[in-house]
Amino acid sequence: MTLSTQGNRQDTTGNNCTKAFPYTFKILAASDLDVLVGGVQKTLTTDYTVSGVGVATGGTVTFITAPGCGLAVAIVRD
Repeated sequence: MTLSTQGNRQDTTGNNCTKAFPYTFKILAASDLDVLVGGVQKTLTTDYTVSGVGVATGGTVTFITAPGCGLAVAIVRD
């Protein structure tokens, strides 16, 4: 029997311009994601929005303000 696995984390780096960052795993609610920038947890609707809820291939986290240049951006399924 073959078991399929999905990643639970998407890591990238801010560049002070890009606001939209994709994630490639299914979530059932926007609150299923933990989003961190530079190691600091961000707040849903205050700092970012989420699209693609319920979509098997994922969606996008869109920040209100683009993460700073060189800051680590982590999108983690909770």
